[in-house]
Amino acid sequence: MKTLILMMLQFFKTGLFSVGGGLATLPFLYEMSDQFGWFSHDDVANMIAVSESTPGAIGINMATYAGFKTSGIIGGILSTIALAAPSIIVILIVATILEKFRKSKVVSNVFYGLRPASIAMISAAGINVAKTSIINVDAFSKSGLFSSLFSWKAVVLAVLLFLAQKKWNFHPFFFIAVSAVVGIVFRFATG
Repeated sequence: MKTLILMMLQFFKTGLFSVGGGLATLPFLYEMSDQFGWFSHDDVANMIAVSESTPGAIGINMATYAGFKTSGIIGGILSTIALAAPSIIVILIVATILEKFRKSKVVSNVFYGLRPASIAMISAAGINVAKTSIINVDAFSKSGLFSSLFSWKAVVLAVLLFLAQKKWNFHPFFFIAVSAVVGIVFRFATG
């Protein structure tokens, strides 16, 4: 019970302060991983993969996954509610007063000021995901070889998918499906 309450408080805090959408929840998830050990950084990378390949908002999907991993079905449900609650509360408050302050320079400045914060949080999360997905410090420590520092399969796939996404206007699901198939065929988990 104590874990559920603590987890709900952490996800409520995440929902309250993760300005910028679902990817902005990543720094909070890494902090939870480090502080409470409910899941590992590899689990966060798996959460991202699951969240990106399932319908719905990534932050909500990640909260559900993390809560389920930590405390089963009830954890998944409560984490999801806790993450969504601040957004619902804030939007209801904002919606009631926004019309009144729509032309306010202060309100406009606040929204423009939040944009860099969103970019910084999403960028930091992206760097953490890249470190988890393509850098293998353990293998490098064991071998001492620069070539073992990177998961070259993941690097090549990431570059190819990035270039393909820029060239072709396919639905994101296409790239997710291709990545899943390539991961199976080339056995990414084994090296």
